[in-house]
Amino acid sequence: MKKKSKAMDKNYFQDHMPGNVCFGCGDKNSHGLQIKSFWDKDEAVCHWTPKERYHGWKNVLNGGIMATLIDCHCMGTAMAYACKIEGRPIGSYPEYRYATGTLNVRYLKPSSSKHLVELRARVIEVKKRKTTLYCEVFSQGEKTAESVVVAIRVFDERRNKKGDNQFK
Repeated sequence: MKKKSKAMDKNYFQDHMPGNVCFGCGDKNSHGLQIKSFWDKDEAVCHWTPKERYHGWKNVLNGGIMATLIDCHCMGTAMAYACKIEGRPIGSYPEYRYATGTLNVRYLKPSSSKHLVELRARVIEVKKRKTTLYCEVFSQGEKTAESVVVAIRVFDERRNKKGDNQFK
C-alpha cells in the first residue's frame, strides 16, 4: 500500500470548487497561482512558493501577487467556514461561491520572492451573506502584511432553481 504524503492528507478548500478558473486559486488555470488552503484548528492556512516571475523588485514578491494570494485564500476560507458552521463537509450541497467586497492590505515589510509564503486567515464576523476575515502573510518567519477582507456570498446553489449557474 502506498503511503500518503502529508500534503495528500489535507482537505484543501480549492479542491471543492468545481470548474474554478480563477488566476489565484483555480485548479483549471494552468497559468495561475493555484493556491491551496486548509484548516489548522480555527485558522485557514495556505503555503505557497513563489516563482521568480512573481517578483516586484529583485528577490521581493510583487504586492499585487500578495493581494491576490490574500484575496483567494480568504474567499476559499469564507466558503469553507460557511460549511463548517453548518456542520457539513466542504464540497457538500449546497455549493457556495464568494466574491471580494473589500480588500484592504497593509504591507509591513518586503516578502521574499525566493521562499515559501504562509498565509493565516480567520473569520472575525458573519452577517447574512457578508463574511469579514483577518489575514496575515508571513515570509521567512516574519509578518510582512496583514489584511481585512470582506467576502460576499454571490452564489448559493439552493437559490439556483433554473440550473443556470453562471459560475460553473
